Amino acid sequence: MTSPDVLVVGAGAAGLFAAIHAGRNGASVLALDGARSLGAKILVAGGGRCNVTHDFVDEASYAGSSPNAIRKVLRRFDVSDTVEFFAEYGVTLKREDTGKLFPTTDRARTVLDALLRAAEEVGVVIKFPRRVEAIGHREESFVVSGEWGEVTAPRLILATGGQALPKSGSDGLGYEFARTLGHSVGDQIHPALVPLILPGDHPFRELSGIAVPARLVLRSGTGKILKTFFDDLLFTHFGLSGPCALDISRYWRAALIDDPGTRLEMNLFPEHTEATFDKVLLDSPHATPLAHLKAELPERLCRVLCDMAGLDPSARLGQLPREARKALVRTCITAPLGVEGDRGFTHAEVTMGGVPLKEIRLETMESRVRPGLQLIGEILDVDGRIGGYNFQWAWASGFIAGSARID
Repeated sequence: MTSPDVLVVGAGAAGLFAAIHAGRNGASVLALDGARSLGAKILVAGGGRCNVTHDFVDEASYAGSSPNAIRKVLRRFDVSDTVEFFAEYGVTLKREDTGKLFPTTDRARTVLDALLRAAEEVGVVIKFPRRVEAIGHREESFVVSGEWGEVTAPRLILATGGQALPKSGSDGLGYEFARTLGHSVGDQIHPALVPLILPGDHPFRELSGIAVPARLVLRSGTGKILKTFFDDLLFTHFGLSGPCALDISRYWRAALIDDPGTRLEMNLFPEHTEATFDKVLLDSPHATPLAHLKAELPERLCRVLCDMAGLDPSARLGQLPREARKALVRTCITAPLGVEGDRGFTHAEVTMGGVPLKEIRLETMESRVRPGLQLIGEILDVDGRIGGYNFQWAWASGFIAGSARID
C-alpha cells in the first residue's frame, strides 16, 4: 500500500485506535511504526497488566492544555465507550479498589491482541519496523519516507508519542515532524509520571522497598500550597516512586521552572496537621517515639524518622524537650524532601508538554495550520495522572481522529 487514504505514523494505543476507526469508516489505512515489536507501552503498562482506563475520568486529572479543551475531547469517547469497545473483542474489564480498570485476564497482551484484531478486521495494514525519518507535503499529499522507501497519502495522522520510554519508539522525533508541518511545540518538554531523586546521603534512600500511604505537598518559595497528592509512596535506593511521587512529579518540575524556591514536603500522617499531631504526642506521655510511630509505620522507617529528628527512639514522649518533640512533628508532617531531580524519560510513563490543543480542531483533531493533518495522543500538550488516564486520552483522541470526515 503506497498511497492509502489515511496514513498513521505511530502504531501505539492512540495510533491503532485511530487506524481502527478510520478503517471502520471505509478508508484504506496504512500504519507505520518504528519499533521492532508493536505495543511496547501497552505491554508494560500497569506492571504488565495494562490499566486500560479509570472508572471516573474528567479534565481535572490532566495537565498541559486548557481544561475546557481537554474536556471537549474526553466527552466524545468516555469510559463507557472504552469498556464497550473492548467488550466487542472479548476483553472484559474489572475495577480495582484504586478505580483502575484492568482486563480480567490480568494480561496486557489481551488488550494489544484485541486492538490488532480490530485493525485486521477493517483491513488496516500495519508495517513495522518502519522508522519514519522525514515528512513533507507535495501536491496536496503528505510524503512520508525512511530507509524503507516512501509513502504518500492525502491524510496523515501523527501519533508518534512524546519522549517517555524511548526504547518503545517514542524518541521525540514526532515533535520535529510537527514543527516541520507548521506547528509549535512548547519549550518545556519534560518527563512526567517519573520517579524522583533524593540527595545521595538522604536517609530515606536507606529504606528501599518500603511503601506507605502518604501525602506529598508542593509549595512555592513563599510557602503557598500549589498541589497535593495522597496515595502510596515507595521509598527506593534513589529516592521516591509509587503513585504519589509519580503523580506530583510533573507539577514539581513545572513549578520549579518558574520558581527555584519550590519545595516538596511529605506528610506520613495525612490525617494530621502539625498542631493535631503534636497534641497526639502530648496525649501519649508514657509512649516512646518508636512505639508510637510503629503503630502506623514500618519500624525501619520509624527509626529513620527518629534519627532525622535527632532524638532517642526509646525515650518517653513526656520527657522530651519541647523542641525535640516539635522536631519529630516536623519530620513526620512537613519534612522538606530536597528533591534534586527525576529519573528522566527512560523511566517516565508520559511526557509533559507538546503541541498545544489551541492549534487543533477538537471536533476532528485536525491541524488548524495544515489541512489533512491530525495529531493525537501524547504528542499533544496533555498528560494525565497515573491509573489509566493517559490511555483514555489515547482512546478518545484516536477515536475522534479516526472517525472524522476530512475533505
